[in-house]
Amino acid sequence: MKTEALKIADWWEKTDNNRILCTLCPRYCKIGDGQPGFCYIRQNLGGVLYSLGYGHPSGFAIDPIEKKPLSHFLPGSKVLSFGTAGCNLGCRFCQNWSISKAKLDEMNAVEAGPEDVVALAKRYRTPSIAYTYNDPTIFGEYVIDISRIAREEGIKSVMVTAGYIDKKARKDVYKYIDAANVDLKGFTERFYHKLTYSHLDDVLDTLCWLKNETDIWFEITTLLIPGENDGEEEIKNECDWVINNLGDSVPLHFTAFHPDFKMLDKERTPEQTLVRAREIGMVAGIKYCYVGNVHNVEGQTTYCPNCRTELIKRDWHSVKFNKIVENICPRCGEHIHGIF
Repeated sequence: MKTEALKIADWWEKTDNNRILCTLCPRYCKIGDGQPGFCYIRQNLGGVLYSLGYGHPSGFAIDPIEKKPLSHFLPGSKVLSFGTAGCNLGCRFCQNWSISKAKLDEMNAVEAGPEDVVALAKRYRTPSIAYTYNDPTIFGEYVIDISRIAREEGIKSVMVTAGYIDKKARKDVYKYIDAANVDLKGFTERFYHKLTYSHLDDVLDTLCWLKNETDIWFEITTLLIPGENDGEEEIKNECDWVINNLGDSVPLHFTAFHPDFKMLDKERTPEQTLVRAREIGMVAGIKYCYVGNVHNVEGQTTYCPNCRTELIKRDWHSVKFNKIVENICPRCGEHIHGIF
């Protein structure tokens, strides 16, 4: 493979026998010459680590921002979405496995430099760009360059991520990010180790960092899988942790699983499981709790946490009305958290 046109990666160091230690995520892959890391798209070529996904998105789509899902960030707006091949997690239930488990040469990737991506957002007048589908952590260099140019052009950037990233690297990758949705995939180390091949504590650390050390607006999504992470005690533990560590104003989304990838033997998540999870979240004190991947208008609507007025009514990903004015409930004056 010719290296002249490839992007030299950040966040790595040489070790013994021409191997490389990648320090982008907590997996800390030790990569032999000619080999890729776990994510497939960071590869050691002649003792130099290259980011093969840089400039090679798997394709673009114009989505509603609610699909990310983000309910308190520019509601009703459109977002330019894209990803690349590869992923640094190994989720057996992956809903985007045809992208996240693909190697670059298996994808019909297009070529698009950072300026091209921003130009596309401008052409379609989307106020934001979402790095999504696979985990944008693994194409962090591409994220940085796009988001920097986007900010100069007044376009916001959104990370849709599992939050599995090294403590030092995340300061670079998130420098120009405006919002994020973080997949908190479960709330036990057993679940993370068995079904994602990663670790819970690293994700919790990223969430605390976002809350305490950045101004990035973020929301959390948990995909509830029958028999794996949908027990009421686990859901309550998650909600209590969010309250105690992140506060009561971080929106929490419980979404439905469908059989996919290596978990075809599981049933779809019953809607009642999501409704019950939302109830647990609200009882715990979470102000904004939602359900997703099912048709449930009540569970997708934003209510004032004080007077319970319907503020943003949603039907699937469609916003029917938005009554919030400058982050204020027009009925009682309660402050509504988010970027509206």
